[in-house]
Amino acid sequence: MSILLVNGDLLDQDVEVIVNAWNRNLIPWWLLLPQGISGAIKKRGGLAPFKELRKFGVLPLGGAAVTSAGRLPFKSIIHVAGIGHLWTSSETSIRGSVRSAISKAEEHGFESIGFPLIGAGTGGGSPDEVERMIREEIERSGYAGRAVIVRYTKDKREDKP
Repeated sequence: MSILLVNGDLLDQDVEVIVNAWNRNLIPWWLLLPQGISGAIKKRGGLAPFKELRKFGVLPLGGAAVTSAGRLPFKSIIHVAGIGHLWTSSETSIRGSVRSAISKAEEHGFESIGFPLIGAGTGGGSPDEVERMIREEIERSGYAGRAVIVRYTKDKREDKP
């Protein structure tokens, strides 16, 4: 297992699969105005992943679903329910989302996965706390692949592991 922390754009990472910090899928995708990562996926990758996502119905808080990556260069996107009904994240939703994403990555044989700071954008979580929780859950998981945790910045300066 290797964990790398980087500053940059999740959609520019050299990984097989990325995690999209999503909601519980209660509201139809076409009624939402995706922001953050979801908005970037929609803009650069198209609507296909979101259309596929609807077949999974309502996700449990911290749950995950796997779709295609649309026009993006990844094998798939793992969408996690990182925020609840009131559009806020919690330690439970963040940790559960990471565990679910790792489980899906292992199930599908993905050897590298890119994580945003789940719940730190729309969900209102502290970026430092969210990063710590993600790192801890990846370490606990025993995931054999490479995990990249991405702090969104416009410059792509990388930090050391």
